Amino acid sequence: MEQKKLKSIIEAVLFTLGSAVEIKKLAEVAEVSVEEVNKAAAELEKKYEKEESGVMLIHLEDSLQLCTKTELYDYLVKVANAPRTYHLSDSVLETLSIVAYKQPVTRLQIEHIRGVSSSHAVDKLLEYNLIQELGRLDAPGRPILFGTTEEFLRVFGVQSLEELPRLNPEKVEDFREQAEFEALSESVDENKDEGSSENPIPVGI
Repeated sequence: MEQKKLKSIIEAVLFTLGSAVEIKKLAEVAEVSVEEVNKAAAELEKKYEKEESGVMLIHLEDSLQLCTKTELYDYLVKVANAPRTYHLSDSVLETLSIVAYKQPVTRLQIEHIRGVSSSHAVDKLLEYNLIQELGRLDAPGRPILFGTTEEFLRVFGVQSLEELPRLNPEKVEDFREQAEFEALSESVDENKDEGSSENPIPVGI
Protein backbone atom coordinates (compact mmCIF):
# COMPACT_ATOMS: atom_id res chain seq x y z
CA MET A 1 0.00 0.00 0.00
CA GLU A 2 1.21 3.52 -0.80
CA GLN A 3 2.34 5.54 2.20
CA LYS A 4 0.04 8.40 1.23
CA LYS A 5 -3.04 6.18 1.37
CA LEU A 6 -1.93 4.50 4.60
CA LYS A 7 -1.47 7.87 6.29
CA SER A 8 -4.94 8.90 5.13
CA ILE A 9 -6.43 5.72 6.62
CA ILE A 10 -4.67 6.28 9.94
CA GLU A 11 -5.85 9.89 10.08
CA ALA A 12 -9.43 8.93 9.21
CA VAL A 13 -9.64 6.18 11.86
CA LEU A 14 -8.09 8.29 14.62
CA PHE A 15 -10.22 11.32 13.76
CA THR A 16 -13.44 9.29 13.66
CA LEU A 17 -12.88 7.44 16.93
CA GLY A 18 -11.40 10.39 18.79
CA SER A 19 -9.58 8.11 21.21
CA ALA A 20 -6.40 6.06 21.35
CA VAL A 21 -6.29 3.14 18.91
CA GLU A 22 -3.87 0.23 19.17
CA ILE A 23 -1.23 0.20 16.45
CA LYS A 24 -1.95 -3.49 15.93
CA LYS A 25 -5.62 -2.66 15.28
CA LEU A 26 -4.67 0.02 12.76
CA ALA A 27 -2.48 -2.50 10.98
CA GLU A 28 -5.40 -4.94 10.79
CA VAL A 29 -7.74 -2.27 9.43
CA ALA A 30 -5.30 -1.17 6.73
CA GLU A 31 -4.13 -4.76 6.10
CA VAL A 32 -0.48 -3.83 6.52
CA SER A 33 2.26 -4.63 9.03
CA VAL A 34 2.78 -2.93 12.38
CA GLU A 35 6.13 -1.67 11.09
CA GLU A 36 4.41 0.08 8.17
CA VAL A 37 1.94 1.77 10.53
CA ASN A 38 4.78 2.97 12.76
CA LYS A 39 6.62 4.38 9.74
CA ALA A 40 3.51 6.18 8.48
CA ALA A 41 2.79 7.52 11.98
CA ALA A 42 6.31 8.95 12.23
CA GLU A 43 5.80 10.75 8.92
CA LEU A 44 2.45 12.13 10.10
CA GLU A 45 4.07 13.48 13.26
CA LYS A 46 6.67 15.33 11.20
CA LYS A 47 3.96 16.61 8.85
CA TYR A 48 1.91 18.14 11.68
CA GLU A 49 5.02 19.74 13.19
CA LYS A 50 6.21 21.16 9.88
CA GLU A 51 2.81 22.59 8.95
CA GLU A 52 2.29 23.99 12.46
CA SER A 53 -1.01 22.15 12.50
CA GLY A 54 -3.56 22.55 15.29
CA VAL A 55 -3.45 18.82 15.93
CA MET A 56 -0.67 16.44 16.85
CA LEU A 57 -0.21 12.69 16.81
CA ILE A 58 0.81 11.17 20.13
CA HIS A 59 2.00 7.70 21.13
CA LEU A 60 0.53 6.05 24.22
CA GLU A 61 2.41 2.80 24.81
CA ASP A 62 1.23 0.65 21.85
CA SER A 63 -1.49 3.06 20.68
CA LEU A 64 -1.85 6.25 18.65
CA GLN A 65 -4.17 9.22 19.15
CA LEU A 66 -4.89 12.52 17.44
CA CYS A 67 -5.05 15.43 19.90
CA THR A 68 -5.35 19.20 19.72
CA LYS A 69 -2.33 21.19 20.80
CA THR A 70 -2.41 22.47 24.37
CA GLU A 71 -1.43 26.01 23.35
CA LEU A 72 -4.80 26.33 21.57
CA TYR A 73 -6.80 25.60 24.73
CA ASP A 74 -8.01 29.20 25.19
CA TYR A 75 -9.60 29.15 21.73
CA LEU A 76 -11.15 25.71 22.07
CA VAL A 77 -13.06 26.50 25.26
CA LYS A 78 -14.89 29.27 23.40
CA VAL A 79 -16.69 26.70 21.26
CA ALA A 80 -16.61 23.56 23.38
CA ASN A 81 -16.83 22.42 26.97
CA ALA A 82 -13.61 22.85 28.88
CA PRO A 83 -11.52 19.66 29.07
CA ARG A 84 -11.67 17.80 32.33
CA THR A 85 -9.44 19.27 35.01
CA TYR A 86 -7.78 17.29 37.76
CA HIS A 87 -7.63 18.54 41.33
CA LEU A 88 -4.78 16.48 42.72
CA SER A 89 -4.01 17.09 46.38
CA ASP A 90 -0.62 16.16 47.85
CA SER A 91 -2.06 12.91 49.22
CA VAL A 92 -3.57 11.96 45.85
CA LEU A 93 -0.33 12.80 44.02
CA GLU A 94 1.67 10.77 46.54
CA THR A 95 -0.65 7.81 46.04
CA LEU A 96 -0.43 8.14 42.25
CA SER A 97 3.39 8.18 42.45
CA ILE A 98 3.38 4.96 44.45
CA VAL A 99 1.10 3.26 41.93
CA ALA A 100 3.15 4.51 38.97
CA TYR A 101 6.47 3.20 40.31
CA LYS A 102 5.33 0.04 42.10
CA GLN A 103 2.52 -1.23 39.90
CA PRO A 104 0.86 -3.62 40.14
CA VAL A 105 0.24 -2.71 43.79
CA THR A 106 -2.56 -3.31 46.31
CA ARG A 107 -4.39 -0.72 48.39
CA LEU A 108 -2.89 -2.16 51.59
CA GLN A 109 0.64 -1.89 50.19
CA ILE A 110 -0.02 1.76 49.34
CA GLU A 111 -1.24 2.38 52.89
CA HIS A 112 1.80 0.63 54.40
CA ILE A 113 4.07 3.02 52.49
CA ARG A 114 2.06 6.17 53.23
CA GLY A 115 1.28 5.20 56.81
CA VAL A 116 -2.33 6.38 56.53
CA SER A 117 -5.59 5.23 54.96
CA SER A 118 -5.54 5.78 51.20
CA SER A 119 -9.09 4.77 50.28
CA HIS A 120 -10.13 8.32 49.34
CA ALA A 121 -7.00 8.90 47.24
CA VAL A 122 -7.39 5.58 45.41
CA ASP A 123 -11.10 6.21 44.76
CA LYS A 124 -10.33 9.70 43.44
CA LEU A 125 -7.66 8.35 41.08
CA LEU A 126 -10.10 5.70 39.83
CA GLU A 127 -12.71 8.42 39.29
CA TYR A 128 -10.21 10.45 37.27
CA ASN A 129 -9.28 7.31 35.29
CA LEU A 130 -5.62 7.81 36.17
CA ILE A 131 -5.39 4.31 37.67
CA GLN A 132 -7.29 1.10 37.00
CA GLU A 133 -7.80 -2.38 38.42
CA LEU A 134 -5.35 -4.85 36.85
CA GLY A 135 -6.59 -8.01 38.53
CA ARG A 136 -6.05 -9.61 41.91
CA LEU A 137 -2.95 -10.68 43.83
CA ASP A 138 -2.61 -14.44 44.22
CA ALA A 139 -2.64 -14.22 48.00
CA PRO A 140 -5.12 -14.73 50.85
CA GLY A 141 -8.08 -12.42 50.40
CA ARG A 142 -7.08 -11.86 46.75
CA PRO A 143 -6.64 -8.06 47.07
CA ILE A 144 -7.15 -5.90 43.99
CA LEU A 145 -4.03 -4.80 42.09
CA PHE A 146 -3.85 -1.27 40.72
CA GLY A 147 -1.85 0.24 37.85
CA THR A 148 -1.82 3.39 35.73
CA THR A 149 -3.91 4.02 32.60
CA GLU A 150 -3.47 5.56 29.15
CA GLU A 151 -5.10 8.68 30.59
CA PHE A 152 -2.21 8.88 33.08
CA LEU A 153 0.27 8.90 30.19
CA ARG A 154 -1.75 11.57 28.39
CA VAL A 155 -2.05 13.84 31.42
CA PHE A 156 1.65 13.66 32.29
CA GLY A 157 2.85 13.89 28.70
CA VAL A 158 4.76 10.61 28.41
CA GLN A 159 4.45 7.90 25.78
CA SER A 160 5.19 5.00 28.11
CA LEU A 161 6.12 4.20 31.71
CA GLU A 162 9.74 3.89 30.60
CA GLU A 163 9.80 7.68 30.17
CA LEU A 164 9.08 8.31 33.85
CA PRO A 165 12.08 9.70 35.77
CA ARG A 166 14.30 6.88 36.95
CA LEU A 167 14.58 6.29 40.68
CA ASN A 168 17.89 6.00 42.49
CA PRO A 169 18.92 2.28 42.42
CA GLU A 170 19.14 2.25 46.22
CA LYS A 171 15.60 3.64 46.41
CA VAL A 172 14.38 0.97 44.00
CA GLU A 173 15.87 -1.73 46.21
CA ASP A 174 14.25 -0.17 49.27
CA PHE A 175 10.89 -0.23 47.46
CA ARG A 176 11.36 -3.87 46.47
CA GLU A 177 12.29 -4.98 50.00
CA GLN A 178 9.38 -3.02 51.40
CA ALA A 179 6.97 -4.60 48.91
CA GLU A 180 8.12 -8.08 49.92
CA PHE A 181 7.70 -7.21 53.59
CA GLU A 182 4.23 -5.78 52.96
CA ALA A 183 3.12 -8.83 50.99
CA LEU A 184 4.38 -11.08 53.79
CA SER A 185 2.54 -8.94 56.36
CA GLU A 186 -0.68 -9.33 54.37
CA SER A 187 -0.25 -13.10 54.46
CA VAL A 188 0.41 -13.13 58.21
CA ASP A 189 -2.63 -10.95 58.89
CA GLU A 190 -4.87 -13.11 56.73
CA ASN A 191 -3.53 -16.32 58.27
CA LYS A 192 -4.40 -15.07 61.74
CA ASP A 193 -7.98 -14.48 60.64
CA GLU A 194 -8.51 -17.42 58.31
CA GLY A 195 -5.86 -19.93 59.30
CA SER A 196 -4.57 -20.00 55.74
CA SER A 197 -1.02 -21.19 54.99
CA GLU A 198 -0.71 -19.67 51.52
CA ASN A 199 2.19 -17.34 50.81
CA PRO A 200 1.62 -14.21 48.72
CA ILE A 201 3.60 -13.35 45.65
CA PRO A 202 5.80 -10.31 46.35
CA VAL A 203 5.10 -7.40 44.03
CA GLY A 204 8.10 -5.29 43.04
CA ILE A 205 8.63 -2.36 40.72
